[in-house]
Formats: sequence, C-alpha cells, structure tokens
Amino acid sequence: MRVHVVSDVHGNSADLGKAGEGADALVCLGDLVLYLDYADHSRGIFPDLFGVENADRIVALRTARRFTEARAFARDLWAGIDREAATERAVRKQYAELFAAFPTPTYATYGNVDVPPLWPEYAPEGVRVLDGETADIGGWRFGFVGGGLRTPMRTPYEIDEETYAAKVAALGEVDVLCTHIPPEVPELCYDTVARRFERGSTHLLEALHEVRPRYHLFGHVHQPLVRRMRIGATECVNVGHFNATGTPWVLEW
Repeated sequence: MRVHVVSDVHGNSADLGKAGEGADALVCLGDLVLYLDYADHSRGIFPDLFGVENADRIVALRTARRFTEARAFARDLWAGIDREAATERAVRKQYAELFAAFPTPTYATYGNVDVPPLWPEYAPEGVRVLDGETADIGGWRFGFVGGGLRTPMRTPYEIDEETYAAKVAALGEVDVLCTHIPPEVPELCYDTVARRFERGSTHLLEALHEVRPRYHLFGHVHQPLVRRMRIGATECVNVGHFNATGTPWVLEW
C-alpha cells in the first residue's frame, strides 16, 4: 500500500490535484482555507478584501503576539461590512476549487482554520470526512481527529480540551493516528520562523503512550524545530506545509 498525506493546504488547489498521483489513497489533515499567507501577504481572503498594506500590518501585529491590537485593527477594517457573509462567500469559493481537486479515495479531517459545517456541501463521492472516527485503509486502522485547541488567534475550528479528549478516546486502538495538531511536545510544537510555540495536545501525547500506534501524522506547525521523532513505539511525523511545498508525505507498507 502507498498512501500520500498532506496538511495545511491553504488554498493550493493546483498541487492538491496532483497529490494523489501514484498512491492508493490520499489523506488530508486539514487547513484547506487560505485566510492570509504569512509568506506572501498578497494571497488569501484578508488581502483580497482589504489589500496588501493592511495584511502587512496585521501579520506584524500577530507575529509580535499583540493579539488584542490585531483584533482591534481588524474590527475597524470590518466596520460596515457583513463579516460573516463576506467570509463565507470567500471560503465557499476556495472549497469549491479544493474539493474538486481531491482524488478518489481521499480521507480528510478538519484543520483549525476550516469551517466544518460547509464540508458536506462540497465533499464529493470518494472523499470521506472523519473526525473522532476511524477508517480501514489497506488493512490498517486509521484514526482521525480534526480541529485545534483554543488559542488567542481564535481561528474558526478551535475546541475545548474536553471535546478534543473525547474524540481522541473514541478512536480506540489504531495503527495510524491522524490529527491536525501535534502532541504537546516542545520540539514538535515550536515554529522556527514564527518563533513561537503552536498549541499541541496533551491528550494526544497520552494516547501515544497508551495506544502505541505505529505512526502519528499531523501538520499545523509550518516550520517545526523537529519534523520527526519517536515517542515510545510511535513514529511521530509532521507531514509538511503543503501550501509551500506542494509535495505529499509518503507512507508505504
């Protein structure tokens, strides 16, 4: 079996359309939406609405972890605009392109910037969406947990610790644990470009010790200090920032 794995697609529909070539299945670990590209401030929903100069400003504030100022700045920009409607229109446009690019079969879960209620409208036959659920792929049991935990960034699909823990527990025994966020391990959570720790999950770390899957695959941290490490019996792998690389990570057995 050969499975290709992607995460943090962030609008890269062109490469997504080729990501399944040569594979028996594609696994997507979320973050399809591109709200704002931190490497290219001209790309994404935010600059499309408010221009590159304002995107430069909000990136600078967020990078400096001045989240209160960033929210106030964004609030002023949104004044007089139906934020919910404008954002949904933009997200729908991206989802239409991205879901059309998925190969068959695809197994996908949500990232923290995704909007789960919209996915059923766009996921075609052959794209299976899983969250707190498992799937048999080539005789191995894959478990999927989508979304992220709550942070000052307040991205769309951040959930509380208890809800996240319940989804992890619902999986039971798995060969491959597939999540958007990493386990709470400093080396796996630190972004060397953003120079900050992204939030990982202690419940995932506990599951690695208790369930002992063969692999734990995740994304979320775009430029991690460490991309791969073993925790007990489990090989933990950050599958990469697909928006930037356009290249899936390959799992064969």
